[in-house]
Amino acid sequence: MPANDRPTITRKGHEPINTAQSGGLALMTGVGPQHTPAAKLWFGKAKNGPGFLSLPHHHGTAETGAYVLSGRARVYWGENYKEYVDLVEGDFMFVPPFLPHLEVNMSTTEELWWLACRTPENIVVNLPDVDDDALAGYIRK
Repeated sequence: MPANDRPTITRKGHEPINTAQSGGLALMTGVGPQHTPAAKLWFGKAKNGPGFLSLPHHHGTAETGAYVLSGRARVYWGENYKEYVDLVEGDFMFVPPFLPHLEVNMSTTEELWWLACRTPENIVVNLPDVDDDALAGYIRK
């Protein structure tokens, strides 16, 4: 573990991927207990390929902040995932603890990139999958 008396740097391309995932999500840790002295923070980035659909999941006790770097996202929640919000580049989102949700890349041709921050850690609790047809407006490819 790096020393706790100076900044710890994670260089581009060297982000650990040994963190909780949801249905094939490419999640990379920039700051977290996987490789830094951080004890109450997880900060990383995620890549969703064209048409990506995460598994339904929640983040336990963790509060989550997210920022869309590029692309078009839709996040579903609520009873049978009938509620949703669309996000585009530059949008921020807060996801409260224990809220079941799933996210999709609304583009079938472009990648979706997120920055995400969680405290106290990157908790991911995957839930049973849902049929694509149950999600309003979603097209995988």
